[in-house]
Amino acid sequence: MLIYNVTINIDKNVHDQWLTWMKDKHLPDMLATGKFSHAKMVKVLVEEDMGGITYSVQYTTQNRTVLEAYYREDAERLRADAQKMFPNKFVAFRTELEVISQQIR
Repeated sequence: MLIYNVTINIDKNVHDQWLTWMKDKHLPDMLATGKFSHAKMVKVLVEEDMGGITYSVQYTTQNRTVLEAYYREDAERLRADAQKMFPNKFVAFRTELEVISQQIR
């Protein structure tokens, strides 16, 4: 299992609008690709020197093949949607994480 993690720093001036858009539009669109089993959005509690508000969004996918299909088939379109809605109002940093162990109480 892999986690596709997107860390986003959003400008405070558009934060509320962006947060609504993420929850109501972008996260459902990501899940609608069929390539992710679930998405988790968390707020980073450490303040950044650059200002803004930072979030980490984690999308769980089955394996590298599925993630590569997302990059090929969906990533450009979904990233363009965000740029259209919030031009020059955010920065995003993407990482791929491999789940080694998961324990649930």
